[in-house]
Amino acid sequence: QVQLVESGGGLVQPGGSLRLSCAASGSIFTIGAMGWYRQAPGKQRELVATITNSGRTNYADSVKGRFTISRDNAKNTVYLQMDSLKPEDTAVYYCNADSLLEAGSSGWSYDYWGQGTQVTVSS
Repeated sequence: QVQLVESGGGLVQPGGSLRLSCAASGSIFTIGAMGWYRQAPGKQRELVATITNSGRTNYADSVKGRFTISRDNAKNTVYLQMDSLKPEDTAVYYCNADSLLEAGSSGWSYDYWGQGTQVTVSS
């Protein structure tokens, strides 16, 4: 069974940095696009950044120039480097894999989510 497990959240002061990781476990042959989303209290979940299997990236305007998404296909892992953090970045951050092909499977499976990791930016 495929699972996405996030790590790296925590409490950081404004202007600080954090690095989130998300590892997909299971018998995976390949993963399509992966991404990070976040949900603040009382708000809808929103896209933060995505990265395709070939490395093409997309960012929300609110994080451009501050966050960097990357992935290691050999490790089925996606990262989010967050710099110059602001209080408004406080949220639960979720990892997503939009599609994946399990080893030995005859077809793709879609829309996997991690359990979320809390990021709090506060002095």
